[in-house]
Amino acid sequence: MDLGIGGKSALVRAASKGLGKACAMSLAREGVAVTIVARTPETLGAAGEEIHVQTGYITGQNLLMEGGAYPGTF
Repeated sequence: MDLGIGGKSALVRAASKGLGKACAMSLAREGVAVTIVARTPETLGAAGEEIHVQTGYITGQNLLMEGGAYPGTF
């Protein structure tokens, strides 16, 4: 399905698993440059890698920490 959103950017929170990850994957499949955010480094990295491998459309990751944000490495 072509939603006509290719080339846009999106930030998806709680994107390391479940509904957030599914939303990020769907957006990336539409050609959206997706940045994902989550609290758990291991699941965030795995989700980012999976989305990137399957779609090629992920631009970054960020880990939410208490009192601020820690920049991801993707």
